[in-house]
Amino acid sequence: MLKITVIGGGAAGFFSAITCAKTYPQARVTLLEAGRQLLAKVRISGGGRCNVTHACFDPGVLVQNYPRGGKALRGAFSRFQPRDTVDWFASHGVKLKTEEDGRMFPITDDSGTIVNCLIRAAEDAGVKIRTGDAVVSLRKLMGNGAEDGRGDTASMFEVELKSGEILQSDRILLATGSNPSGYKWAKELGNTVELPVPSLFTFNIADNRIKDLAGVSVPNAKVKLPGAKLEQSGPLLITHWGLSGPAVLKLSAWGARFLHDRHYRTSVLINWLPQYNGEVLRQQLVAVKSQLSHRLIVSSCPFPMPRRLWERLTSSIGIDEQKRWADLSNKALDRLLLELVQGEYQISGKGAFKEEFVTCGGVNLKEVDFKTMESRRCPGLFFAGEILDIDGVTGGFNFQSAWTTAWLAGMAIGKSADLGL
Repeated sequence: MLKITVIGGGAAGFFSAITCAKTYPQARVTLLEAGRQLLAKVRISGGGRCNVTHACFDPGVLVQNYPRGGKALRGAFSRFQPRDTVDWFASHGVKLKTEEDGRMFPITDDSGTIVNCLIRAAEDAGVKIRTGDAVVSLRKLMGNGAEDGRGDTASMFEVELKSGEILQSDRILLATGSNPSGYKWAKELGNTVELPVPSLFTFNIADNRIKDLAGVSVPNAKVKLPGAKLEQSGPLLITHWGLSGPAVLKLSAWGARFLHDRHYRTSVLINWLPQYNGEVLRQQLVAVKSQLSHRLIVSSCPFPMPRRLWERLTSSIGIDEQKRWADLSNKALDRLLLELVQGEYQISGKGAFKEEFVTCGGVNLKEVDFKTMESRRCPGLFFAGEILDIDGVTGGFNFQSAWTTAWLAGMAIGKSADLGL
């Protein structure tokens, strides 16, 4: 009987174990989780609702949401994509719903629904789940998995647990997320690991223009990292420590390495009104200056933006709160226009995006066969989930890459059992 060990009790670990056990019932699948709680990240994701996937069913479009790994995932998504995820959970009694922005959640709005579904599916498939079993070492043996005289296979790996117990395994799947131990074992077994650095984080910015405006949001803004020639658009939220919201989170993902290399200290440009062409904005300001000449500038914002933000931006360029539109000089108008479309702010550090914990970096994708998720450097070793150098923007994309890579690994890792080898 083929012995398969899945290390990591998160989304990828469970999904691969379930897929393998259901596809190859003659294999013995064991899932090891170091902690006492299974699927811990799933439980807290999406504010406790679990953003399972995203309603993007075109693989060519879907891959555009991955700063790293999109090219490798293109073929993978042709085999298992969000539609398959939706169907899989539906077949296990969990219906998903789509929100306006495309994010998909269980209709219960409770991550516990997903956790319970995965645990139940694993138990029904015959997966042996072990919690509190931390792995301390992983060693490749000289065996090649060929059948011995007793009908068993010669084990390829030895897994040592913290308790001192030694497990023999023919195949190993690492689904350890961003845990440093997983990277360590991958390297010891011959794989290259790209330096893991944070992705999906907020910007710490100490600037009087946004001080005390926590909670103010703009439905659509454009943020740009001029040093990296990167920009993203979307909702923007001012926080106690700086800036957050989808636009910032997406920019942090695409600029993860650039920002890391600069110790999270660089400038960011903000266009608060990207829906307007610069020249159109100028013309509108000139028109307002004429049409609302007797009104106070600070209390008559001609654009769809929060009043408090408008007041702060006009004040920041020296416009007195008693100044009227008729008194606005051309130079002041130019300064106001620049502040609206290209305000420069200094990032002084990164914050945490508490609903997601995503890492840029991981096992080099060129060293993985994306048809099977098996290591090209170490036969019998498979990968799934965040341990790979794959990361997506916020919105359910990281879970989808976990489901996809786990499904591919699960379908392939037990193939020897299916062939009776």
